[in-house]
Amino acid sequence: MSDPIDRLLDAAESGKSIIKNRDILHFTYIPDTIQHRTSEQEQVTQSLLPILKHSRPSNLLVYGKPGTGKTLVVKKVLNKIQDRVEKSKFPIKLVYSNSKEETTLYGLLVSFGRQLGIKDDKLPSTGLAISEVFKRILTSIDESKINAIFVIDEIDYLAQLVSKTGKDILYQLTRANERLKQGSLTLVGISNDLTFKEKLDPRVISSLGEEEVVFTNYNVEQIKKILEERIKEAFIPNSVADSALNLCAALAGGEHGDARRAIDLIRVAGEIAERQQSDKVTEDHVREASLKIEENKEETSLKSYPLHEKLVILAIMKAGGSSTGEIYSSYKGLCKVVGRDELTQRRVTQMLSEIELSGIITGRLIHQGIHGRTKKYKLTISSEMIKKTFKDDLTLQDIV
Repeated sequence: MSDPIDRLLDAAESGKSIIKNRDILHFTYIPDTIQHRTSEQEQVTQSLLPILKHSRPSNLLVYGKPGTGKTLVVKKVLNKIQDRVEKSKFPIKLVYSNSKEETTLYGLLVSFGRQLGIKDDKLPSTGLAISEVFKRILTSIDESKINAIFVIDEIDYLAQLVSKTGKDILYQLTRANERLKQGSLTLVGISNDLTFKEKLDPRVISSLGEEEVVFTNYNVEQIKKILEERIKEAFIPNSVADSALNLCAALAGGEHGDARRAIDLIRVAGEIAERQQSDKVTEDHVREASLKIEENKEETSLKSYPLHEKLVILAIMKAGGSSTGEIYSSYKGLCKVVGRDELTQRRVTQMLSEIELSGIITGRLIHQGIHGRTKKYKLTISSEMIKKTFKDDLTLQDIV
């Protein structure tokens, strides 16, 4: 019997692989042609065109569910503008940040400042008031006479996290030009949440949504065409069965019209087929990939939470479909078990909202007549998944 490690290493060395270019199956890849998004590309380009005519574009808000091509289109338009900017003497700076990756308003603004070329000594990673960080960014834009386009991806995530001060800064970002004597600042927000605007301060709505572009979901046939193009470039010929392609399109299109999920599915299915030394990706590989992606997504999300968030998730698991108050009581009991001081109920309420954003829990408002309203939360994943993920955390072993 051959050694399993040698068998896999031999296969890798012999070059037996059905995937010839993995980069094409990564969500950051920008294809030369973005299919089924001609109108959206035109709208985003038209909105940002004034920058090439040495004028400030209007602030832009781009909406659509995940996997509908928003970031892809915006990045492609920015890249095309950047190519032309380099031939122009007009000082333009195109900056991109994802608020989910930065997680705090401070981090987002520092990322913006760094991309504008502001050094560490002028803009430290910690220690300043947010208003001071913002002031230094505007001073840099003014002194350099830069015309900046600041793209904030997943801006809905930022809006959920920021405090009142943060919301004021969001307003000030959209009205920055009133404070700039030279140069300009245009804000482009990309949102996965179609109800995003309803959660904003009315002042921010009027100044952020000067122009809007809405991305609709892809249908199954459109996702199939997108997959066909990616497969043609990423896989060796005839290595993906038509039935596997159709299943990928059906799974992603039937659920959310999410092209990114479809591309992830075919990539993971291809990797599974390679590990099994198969010459072709089949429906079975796609089904296995679907299960793996869901499990990995949930486990990764759960493992990433700090201790108190994990305790809140366990409190929901134990209380089951309970109100904020009931969850807090259960959470306090768990804190005693693990020997930690509990956080305030207000902070736990904030944490519930943050955890809800990840999709691991869901909450709904319940009207209680003269007693007002309360919010009840329940898990969207199984208790077994939580136990399996938390069992290796030594602090939580007595609870799990």
